[in-house]
Amino acid sequence: MNHNIYQEPLVSRYTSKEMQFIFSEQNKFATWRQCWIALAEAQYELGLSDIITPDMLSEMKAAAQDINFEVAAAREKEIRHDVMAHVFAFGQQCPKAEPIIHLGATSQFVGCNTDLLNQKKALALIKKSLVNLIANLRNFALQYKDQATLGYTHYQPAQPTTVGKRNTIYLQDVLMDLNYIEHLETQIKARGAKGTVGTQATFLELFKGDHDKVRKLDELVAAKLGFSDIFAVTGQTYTRKLDMKTAETMAGIGATAHKFAVDLRLLSNLKVQEEPFAKNQVGSSAMAYKRNPMRAERMTGLARKLMGLWADFAATYSNQWFERTLDDSAIRRMDIPQTFLLADAVLKLFVNITDGMVVFPKQIERHLMQELPFMATEKILMACVEQGESRQHVHEIIKLHSLAAGRLVKEEGADNDLLSRLGADTGIPFTEAELLDMVGETGQFTGRAQQQTEEFIAEVVDPVLERYHQLLSAVHEDISV
Repeated sequence: MNHNIYQEPLVSRYTSKEMQFIFSEQNKFATWRQCWIALAEAQYELGLSDIITPDMLSEMKAAAQDINFEVAAAREKEIRHDVMAHVFAFGQQCPKAEPIIHLGATSQFVGCNTDLLNQKKALALIKKSLVNLIANLRNFALQYKDQATLGYTHYQPAQPTTVGKRNTIYLQDVLMDLNYIEHLETQIKARGAKGTVGTQATFLELFKGDHDKVRKLDELVAAKLGFSDIFAVTGQTYTRKLDMKTAETMAGIGATAHKFAVDLRLLSNLKVQEEPFAKNQVGSSAMAYKRNPMRAERMTGLARKLMGLWADFAATYSNQWFERTLDDSAIRRMDIPQTFLLADAVLKLFVNITDGMVVFPKQIERHLMQELPFMATEKILMACVEQGESRQHVHEIIKLHSLAAGRLVKEEGADNDLLSRLGADTGIPFTEAELLDMVGETGQFTGRAQQQTEEFIAEVVDPVLERYHQLLSAVHEDISV
């Protein structure tokens, strides 16, 4: 590593080697060569055998991965054109094929088709991470499906739910992200062989006005590159609307991760649930006792960056003049890799965190018991009425004692003594022990939370995991803190 120049943290700290390779220079330029080979092969097979020979194709294939970077860099410095510099460099290694490399094509033949190929590969990695995340959240939700915990609205204590049910909400959001990925995959098509402004004029000349062969060339090149579909029409580039929708989909993953991470940080503060904490991890340089939610905090920051990139793509798409303008080039060189690298980094953290979350049932119970007496007052009221007491009279008693108990909790930091107060009041036909028995089973206040969790997983989640079972991984990568 050169310590005298800026290093991109997404590469040096946060992302997987697989995603880094997809957007590497080696893979980019090798894919350019793959495009040139596909074009030449298709042209040969469609009748240009008087120009293109099997020896030329063999020569190109032999040099497909052996990128002579120094030659290309020197040539680009001279002519100021990256594609033609690599055409030159490829030609130096393939002297027989040199005359027919890039025949009839424009720069965006390799540029666009490579971008689309790499995005297909990157989406496959994103999908794999999402599937493993779904599996982690599914297992966690089932494990804690009946663990009663306080629900929160406005970040104020509300009716109890269960830890498992709460995590089905995150799980549902991740499933939505997977659905959007599946849809996006159907939208990524080959640019194919469309020519300078998308009219295929040069290819029509090459094939002596044979429209059928030009159409077949488009299809054949796409198939050789691994595409099952082709953009029916393009300008010089495929529509940048696709980039915008891709960024929107990745931003959606970022938003899901951001919500989860912030919630986990709040739960960590309450000491009821935490992210994994490594054996030798240091929480604070000054406060040795601290267990900071560093992974969730990092995920929040990376997700925030990911969510913000979408606006760049919208601006780029809407500023493409007519068949193409070059102001998309520099920004896409940065934003497309960053979008996928950020999504990869976020999901890498998300999978890691959900694989080892820690729950503290005793602390959960403590929080519940601070609030449960208030939440149980309606049940107590109904029980008193069944014993023949006046609803209005009992309501007044409960109100007065609830206000007093709440004031004690807030002003003096004391425990909630509402049940003790009600048990001592002669207007309530139950002792404190009887009231404790009445509210002691916290699960009775969680409604169908457990059943909803079980049903959702069996009916919605498990069929998805079964469909993608081949993507599930038993290997869980450690995350450096």
